[in-house]
Amino acid sequence: MKADLMEEGSFDEAIQGVDGVFHTASPVLVPYDDNVQATLIDPCIKGTLNVLTSCSKASSVKRVVLTSSCSSIRYRFDVQEQQISSLNESHWSDLEYCKRHNLLYAYAKTVAEKEAWSVAKESGIDLVVVNPSFVVGPLLAPQPTSTLLLILSIVKGLRGEYPNTTVGFVHIYDVIAAHIMAMEESKASGRLVCSSSVAHWTQIIEMLRTKYPSYPFENKCSSQEGDNNAHSMDTSKIQQLGFPAFKSLPEMFDDCIKSFQDKGFL
Repeated sequence: MKADLMEEGSFDEAIQGVDGVFHTASPVLVPYDDNVQATLIDPCIKGTLNVLTSCSKASSVKRVVLTSSCSSIRYRFDVQEQQISSLNESHWSDLEYCKRHNLLYAYAKTVAEKEAWSVAKESGIDLVVVNPSFVVGPLLAPQPTSTLLLILSIVKGLRGEYPNTTVGFVHIYDVIAAHIMAMEESKASGRLVCSSSVAHWTQIIEMLRTKYPSYPFENKCSSQEGDNNAHSMDTSKIQQLGFPAFKSLPEMFDDCIKSFQDKGFL
């Protein structure tokens, strides 16, 4: 099948006759790229719109599950100002906040998800959105990409500093299970926060250094502001659907480190 996120109608043929569509693709971290608009923002927004437009043409499609992100929820001035701390499906990231702190991935995910809801409403698509936090766990592809590449570089001390980020973390297996539930559970609707514990990278590195003392972890924290706000993610909605307890930080990072070791990256 032909499939080009940036080409309108590219997914028409692939989606014809299909019951359910998962749209999971999005570039995550493009740290050294000058042309962020073309490599990150456009594929995220236009790709989402092109897939949903193809879905709206296929009468067979009963439900679409879109992978968004907690990045489209947690970047807000009222979180920074500590007016609210617990975030749920009703919260949206503030685009002005994202622009002020150069949080372009969050900007792209927020715009893309809002566009998806708009298209779904206009077209009558049954859309369910999964909003995962920072995904950790075993390496499923031959090479580490995006979030796992960041973890690997922190463990090996290759970056010079670690991110000044407070973020929810979630095991890849929980993310997969949440997507399956979003597609198969008839009661699933709207957005579903998919996140385990929230922690600052300082805490993660301390936890890992205790268990894996031989690795040269980063020990300097970045001075970047805007991504270090204390918060919690409310997952009561997905748990009310019967989702089991999320895997813990030690579980997900142990699975991740072991996978790096098994594949020869550590």
